[in-house]
Amino acid sequence: MATLSIPLSRNNFCLPSSSPKRHVFPIRITCSTRDGSESKGSLFHFKEIKSVACGILAVWAVTAASPVIAANQRLPPLSTEPNRCEKAFVGNTIGQANGVYDKAIDLRFCDYTNEKSNLKGKSLAAALMSDAKFDGADMSEVVMSKAYAAGASFKGVNFSNAVLDRVNFQNANMKGAVFRNTVLSGSTFDQAQLEDAVFEDTILGYIDLQKLCTNTTIGAEGRDVLGCR
Repeated sequence: MATLSIPLSRNNFCLPSSSPKRHVFPIRITCSTRDGSESKGSLFHFKEIKSVACGILAVWAVTAASPVIAANQRLPPLSTEPNRCEKAFVGNTIGQANGVYDKAIDLRFCDYTNEKSNLKGKSLAAALMSDAKFDGADMSEVVMSKAYAAGASFKGVNFSNAVLDRVNFQNANMKGAVFRNTVLSGSTFDQAQLEDAVFEDTILGYIDLQKLCTNTTIGAEGRDVLGCR
């Protein structure tokens, strides 16, 4: 058995440093042999492992900085910008998969019914979408990572090839929505209406599947495709 730790310097990471002081954490490799004895190696200071560590911690820092909005969390006040609903046609190009943004896209109470062209392929990461209407819209290839869509209406929406990970769809109306080759990992559908929803080649983890299958509004065909037991 070997325990590996790496000497890390904050200034070598792509993470912001609040102090110019360099913090080094030296760690030694300890190997246990079959006879129970231990041989201790010297400290390893090589670029490749530090690069891996940098990547791992950078991902952790970004994810921790932008948690999923839970249903019981207080949302910010409704934006007063006159063109806030039109921002969905531009999207949010910062962060994307981790829901990082300079300013939240506030689409609450906006109406995009039957919008067939301006939403397709847009990045709406961490967007506030509760109580908005997207009925009949084409949202294929959209990125909605960590969006808050509780109580929104997505009846008949085409979500083909979309990334909908870690989205809160609590109490959303998703009747007839099409999830074809759609990423749904980490998303919640508590009390969501999923009658006639199409699940085809949907991408989600085993635990996520178990949670989704507890939604009794999913029809027999949908449950069969998902593999609900």
